[in-house]
Amino acid sequence: MSPNTLLELFFAAGLLYFVNYRQQRQRIALLARALQPYQIERLMQTLIQGYLRAMGEAGDERRMQVLGTLHGSEEQLGAQMQRLATEFQKTPAALARTSRLPISLPWATQWLASSSFDLRRAFTIHAEGIARALADVTVSPRDRAFTVTAELLLFQHSCHWFCKSRSVASARLMARQHTPWAQVIASVTPPTRSAYLALINGQSAPAR
Repeated sequence: MSPNTLLELFFAAGLLYFVNYRQQRQRIALLARALQPYQIERLMQTLIQGYLRAMGEAGDERRMQVLGTLHGSEEQLGAQMQRLATEFQKTPAALARTSRLPISLPWATQWLASSSFDLRRAFTIHAEGIARALADVTVSPRDRAFTVTAELLLFQHSCHWFCKSRSVASARLMARQHTPWAQVIASVTPPTRSAYLALINGQSAPAR
């Protein structure tokens, strides 16, 4: 391979890296603007930490006391997730496309549109799933907290996937929560699981 060819490959790789980085920053900025009016991240942290604390209590009475302090945060989060999903529908479709490829590539959602999914639909699925899990009074408090946590982690995974890539989102989930993506999927409510898997796999939405 000639020096000129090597130089051309070097500049081409540099250009692709720059474009990919720039597009990632644009997606991060778009999501940050969408989330800015809400306290969703803070509420998620409050609930996840609160659930862990409650489940660590030895007695049922003390556990229920801790869970009782979280009701206000649960109501706020459910309402804010619904507003986020509604407002995010206003995002142009082209900007909400999320590549299904495991790694981030420049122009992936433009050139490989069929290999992408709509984050607007994902946010609707997440908002409905979180509301469903919060409203479920047919399971034990422990199971309810476990399911709500899974729904929150799946939403967080989608945000990281949109901003970076599926591989990065799954790695962050494992590093920060010590939980593999497959376990999160298995732990959300069945309607969330079926709708979300259909979305990311490019299948028709299941009938409601």
